[in-house]
Order: sequence, then structure tokens, then C-alpha cells
Amino acid sequence: MENAYGRLLTSHMFCAGEKNMDSCQGDSGGPFVISGKLYGLVSFGEGCGKHNYPGVYTRISSFRSFIYGISGV
Repeated sequence: MENAYGRLLTSHMFCAGEKNMDSCQGDSGGPFVISGKLYGLVSFGEGCGKHNYPGVYTRISSFRSFIYGISGV
């Protein structure tokens, strides 16, 4: 949805959501998990479940080295 958010999106982000389903205010920092694996953290969005405006998430894989370095895992 590059058209929805334009230059606000970077390669360290991804969009996700379905019609009338999305993250909402107060969800920031919450997990985006698939089959027990953390893929992202809620970053921002336009409203809640708004048509053509999916939620924007921080891409965890972009920060893997940083996370491993800090956590020691």
C-alpha cells in the first residue's frame, strides 16, 4: 500500500491487515506473530481497520543483529 502511506514506509516496515481488521490505537509495540514466530511490531496506521489503509509494522528481521547483540540470544 505504498500509495496509502507514501514515503513514510521504509524497507524496515511492512503492511498487514484485512477488511475491517487491523491494529488500532493503543496497540503500538504489540506483536505480529505467525505460527509462533515474531515477524513485526505494531508501528502505526490510519484509524482502525480503515479500507485501503493497512496497519504498518516494524520488520523484526531488519533489526536481528541488534536484538541478538543486546539480548545475547
